[in-house]
Amino acid sequence: MGVFALTLRLFHAEVRKLLLIIGLAVSFIILFQCFSFSYGKIFVPSPTSKISVVKLVINATTLNDSNMAELFINVVANDTNGSDPEEEARYKHNTLEANTGSDSSSEVNRYLDGSFSKFKDQNSHERKSKPRITQVAAKGLQSSNLSSGTSSSFLGANLSSPRNAETSIGTQHTNFKPLQIESAISVSQMNSLLLQSIDSSRSLRPRRSSARDRELLSARLEIGNARVSRKVPVLHASVYQNISKFERSYEMMEQILKVYIYKEGVKPIFHQPKMRGIYASEGWFMKLMEGNKKFVVKDPRRAHLFYLPFSSNMLRSALNGQDFQHVKDLQKYLKDYVELIAGKYSFWNRTGGADHFLVACHDWAINLTKNIRSCIRALCNSNAAKGFEIGKDTTLPVTYIRSMEAPLENLGGKPPSERNILAFFAGGMHGYLRPILLQYWQNKESDMKIFGPMPRDVEGKRKYREHMKSSKYCICAKGYEVHTPRVVESIYYECVPVIISDNYVPPFFEVLNWEAFAILVQEKDIPSLRNILLSIPEEKYLEMHARVKLVQRHFLWHKRPVKYDLFHMILHSVWYNRVFHIKTR
Repeated sequence: MGVFALTLRLFHAEVRKLLLIIGLAVSFIILFQCFSFSYGKIFVPSPTSKISVVKLVINATTLNDSNMAELFINVVANDTNGSDPEEEARYKHNTLEANTGSDSSSEVNRYLDGSFSKFKDQNSHERKSKPRITQVAAKGLQSSNLSSGTSSSFLGANLSSPRNAETSIGTQHTNFKPLQIESAISVSQMNSLLLQSIDSSRSLRPRRSSARDRELLSARLEIGNARVSRKVPVLHASVYQNISKFERSYEMMEQILKVYIYKEGVKPIFHQPKMRGIYASEGWFMKLMEGNKKFVVKDPRRAHLFYLPFSSNMLRSALNGQDFQHVKDLQKYLKDYVELIAGKYSFWNRTGGADHFLVACHDWAINLTKNIRSCIRALCNSNAAKGFEIGKDTTLPVTYIRSMEAPLENLGGKPPSERNILAFFAGGMHGYLRPILLQYWQNKESDMKIFGPMPRDVEGKRKYREHMKSSKYCICAKGYEVHTPRVVESIYYECVPVIISDNYVPPFFEVLNWEAFAILVQEKDIPSLRNILLSIPEEKYLEMHARVKLVQRHFLWHKRPVKYDLFHMILHSVWYNRVFHIKTR
């Protein structure tokens, strides 16, 4: 009996030792997989940092360029110091749900490998004197070890979404074969898409034709047959796609357009405009629309358009509150609202929402409204590659309003002869693109004033304005999303905008000829930015500067709207898209 008990105890001891050895072996394997250089090193900023949006997967065996390492460190350092608090707050609680429905994991990775893949072929001469950067951060980073002939992949995080960073890390492959890349949509391609959308409108044919439909069809015919005109007293043909069509369309809008505003919806998400900050455009439009007597009617049967008066900014702010725990809750909230008005009124169902519109400036609006996207959406986040429908949707300009009482304060800038700075940019390191801009051009040339975030005190804001007022070209580099308030700021301060944001559809694209007064640079061409600007003849620059002043009136808010101002231009874009997409039985 004693021998049996002793044997049993020894057996148990051996089993425990064996289990301990197995446990240690498994732990060692897991640690080796996580931290071995051959599989990559995960660099994650502290969760207590000011904004933790950067997660990078670095293959250390190919990181031979110290400048490249410096670039990634700068992304983290600058995003945790001096960023715009409003822009930080909007991503603080960002989740994967915010991007569901727009990208599968394979589509995300394909997008991540985007803009900078062509650096190797098109900018080899630049890289002889510049750090080798072929792809970066959200677009992915691809680098070749020329000495060994091997290729490795750096998969970075989409800086607009912390959860996207986790997705990038979680879906990395041991096979580093580059993915197929879709090129950015050019302006000419956008024009083609606009024409195609008119020719093949997918708007639902109304169940029954109404007098309002016939009025819109008549307006469409008149606009299409507008007489050719090179100049009109207050407008200049050079800044428009077709001055005659625009002038006639605007006149028809003033003559016949009527809008019904739904009374349903409770504050603060509905009927409560916020008129300061980076999302002020949606608030100003709501305030001026609800107070308008010329276009607004109380009888919905007289309306050509129906306005859904909600604030995407206030809806986003409700996330993580008592009623909304997930982005899908916000989407469902809007869908439930539409179902409410569709059940109470007959107008939504008659056209499938084609004669309804919303105005939303928050970055998430393009995704929050995906369940009601049959209506016309005026969106700040007009990304043609991620759900923005050219021809149906329209771009809402981003206007950063600091004073409700004086929205036109400090308007204007110096004459061209006194603008001694070639190009200017200052801003937080939001997204993947701005660190690249600084890597190439910060402190490189005396006439290129490219900075990170400026102080947000009174003096810092004054210096920012003075730089814009003193520069020939103002760089409008995208942040987390394709849009930026710098486009309107440039026009406001009479500085020629240089837009660097692939797939961004500029405001009022339906009627304005952006190439007449702005420079559109593809993201892959950042290394050549200075050469591009220097290659523009002085005569052409002077023409563009003059056209910026001509188009400025379309981007100004007035407490009492005036003809051709920003309020009327937003409304006109909605009207124009409805007129050219209406269908009858």
